[in-house]
Amino acid sequence: MDLQTQFRIRSNFYLMRYLQEHSYWYKYLNRNPESIAMMEQEAKEVYRLTTKDKMEDLGTKIEMIRNFMEILN
Repeated sequence: MDLQTQFRIRSNFYLMRYLQEHSYWYKYLNRNPESIAMMEQEAKEVYRLTTKDKMEDLGTKIEMIRNFMEILN
């Protein structure tokens, strides 16, 4: 694995954790360092860090606040 890929992984906690949990990525990154983009996408999907997931979480929080406000009234 090249140095730039290692720095990119170590600078992101989620990538480092994902790589530890899914060690088969070491083989892919050693053979093709450009595949880090695919690994990042998989990690985002697993840890729910995509924009879609963030919007769903925001909607859930707003719904919870609305329900809480209705209870208080």
